[in-house]
Amino acid sequence: QVQLVESGGGLVQAGGSLKLSCAASKIRIGGSDMGWYRQAPGKQRELVARITSGGITNYADSAKGRFTISKDNAKNTVYLQMNSLKPEDTAVYYCAAQRWGLPTSWGQGTQVTVSS
Repeated sequence: QVQLVESGGGLVQAGGSLKLSCAASKIRIGGSDMGWYRQAPGKQRELVARITSGGITNYADSAKGRFTISKDNAKNTVYLQMNSLKPEDTAVYYCAAQRWGLPTSWGQGTQVTVSS
């Protein structure tokens, strides 16, 4: 069974940065499409960024220019670098494996809180 473990969340002031990590096991990151999602209180879970097996990246409009998704195939880990954070970025961030653009396996999530 695929296991995804997120880390790197925390409390940061507006304008600050955080880097999230997603360590994967029982799945090869290099051969998989991966995504970062987030869910704020009272809102639906949304896709923030994705990276294909070939390294092509896509971002939600809210993340463009501020967030960067990357991966290290040797470490079997996916990252999300988040800069210029805003209070509206506050959410639980989840890593997911994707197939045909849809999530197939989820991590447990990591809380990101941005104070104003």
